[in-house]
Amino acid sequence: MDAIVLLKDDHKTVERLFKKFEKAGDDAVKTKRKLVDQIIEELTAHTHIEERLFYPAAREAAPDTKDHILESIEEHHVVVWMLSELSGMDPADERFDAKVTVLMENVRHHVEEEEKEWFPEVRKAMGRKALQELGERMEAAKAEAPNDPLANPSARQ
Repeated sequence: MDAIVLLKDDHKTVERLFKKFEKAGDDAVKTKRKLVDQIIEELTAHTHIEERLFYPAAREAAPDTKDHILESIEEHHVVVWMLSELSGMDPADERFDAKVTVLMENVRHHVEEEEKEWFPEVRKAMGRKALQELGERMEAAKAEAPNDPLANPSARQ
């Protein structure tokens, strides 16, 4: 699988979870907890493969994306800390929905920048074969991703 296609598929998966969360009623605390747990799992694995494999390869192939990648790492930093907070938070807490809303806003902004602003540059610089090889490595690495969002490098930067 192509690395960029893999990342875009992850984006779609998370967006579907976001939409389900938004449609859940105010009193649907069990549903919201389940959805947030899935969001945490998806975004933790996604962040892992981006930071460990995709960003270094993209930066090497397309040096002009350096600033985008550095900004993305900072966005990851904010997101992984929010994920960590949400993992231990009671969904009945009055701040739970607000925190998830801010998370969704951050992730949606991040996805839009990646997909529109710099994925095309990376695709052009790397080419099909390199992206397929990278995608295979990323798919394998996803299975080894940590469960704890704070285990990702951006949490410590």
